[in-house]
Amino acid sequence: MKPGLRAALFIATFYIAAPAAAQHPDAGIQTQLAEMKKLDFLVGQWRGNSWMQMGPNRSTSQVFERIERRLDGMALVIEGLGKAKDAEGNERVVHNALAMVNYDPAAKRYRFMSQTTQGYFTNAEARFEDGAFIWGYKSPIGEFRFTIRLNEKGQWFEIGEVSRDSQPWQKFFEMTLDRVQ
Repeated sequence: MKPGLRAALFIATFYIAAPAAAQHPDAGIQTQLAEMKKLDFLVGQWRGNSWMQMGPNRSTSQVFERIERRLDGMALVIEGLGKAKDAEGNERVVHNALAMVNYDPAAKRYRFMSQTTQGYFTNAEARFEDGAFIWGYKSPIGEFRFTIRLNEKGQWFEIGEVSRDSQPWQKFFEMTLDRVQ
């Protein structure tokens, strides 16, 4: 077969097959999109307050979260920023994180990967259960989990819990945010 004819056949095959593939995504993509749709309640911009307590000290902060769909709904990008006032009344950043959530149809689970400016990287297990998005990870000091749901007022309500050495879960974090956009 002549090289020019071979190239023409390849190009013709691409133009015929590509639209067909775009119109009929495989079941894995459909599953991924359906699972990601469950997290649509998070999409938007949110603002509110949080508290965290590790040991005897409790700190509070004002939080802004921005959640966007990406890749035609196949992923969520979560950007979080928390600020608190120091003893002199100056505002300082206490939390600055970026995360991506997607669904792996082969593993049948969500993936939650995040990075903070404090140098923490998380590759967490996640699931959607009873209307809540739950993600967590194990660390040297224990197992952590975070549960996000909408409360009766339509607010983002999140709690963080820790279990040390398989002990009962203890709440150390709570956040309530209002949708601002």
